[in-house]
Amino acid sequence: MTPNLMGLLALAPLLVLLVLIALQDIRSHRIPNKMVLIGLILGLCLNGLLPKGLGFNSVAPGALGWLDALQGIGLGLLIFLPLYWLRVMAAGDVKLMAMVGAFLGSDDVLGALLATFIAGGVMGLVIVVRSRQVAQLLQNMKFMLLGGMVNMNAGQLPIMSDLPMSVGKLPYAVAIAMGTLCYLVWQRIQYMQ
Repeated sequence: MTPNLMGLLALAPLLVLLVLIALQDIRSHRIPNKMVLIGLILGLCLNGLLPKGLGFNSVAPGALGWLDALQGIGLGLLIFLPLYWLRVMAAGDVKLMAMVGAFLGSDDVLGALLATFIAGGVMGLVIVVRSRQVAQLLQNMKFMLLGGMVNMNAGQLPIMSDLPMSVGKLPYAVAIAMGTLCYLVWQRIQYMQ
């Protein structure tokens, strides 16, 4: 078996878990902690136990080692945790991004995070336009910005839970899955060139 094929097989658990978790999030707006824990353990084990140089470039686990996998977990948490504290994101989303970091390591989790933010933004806009709530979205944005400025001037953190009317919930596990998958495909295309 070639190193490239083995590297792709090493990513299979991540992709399967992301799809299963995204489907669960669509159904129940909940991300199962057990599945995330399984993913964290698998990501750490794949990066810590598989031989070095297994993956292609930096796209597949196996060449990272324990430390880089732990750094990927830390970066996923570090970037998503403030969004949880501001009540913009749920705790399951934060843990899911940490799981992605366990598989991808510190370098590639940043690319996956950026692609996730883009995917989430596009998904959110599509949902708002399809539900014809653009005016409410703009009103909420105005309210958040003004309320955030008032809170900041008062020495408090802005909290996003006081919106007059929500335009809906976004199953963010879908954005994490789509963003991570798109990033990995983009990385593979870059590697082939």
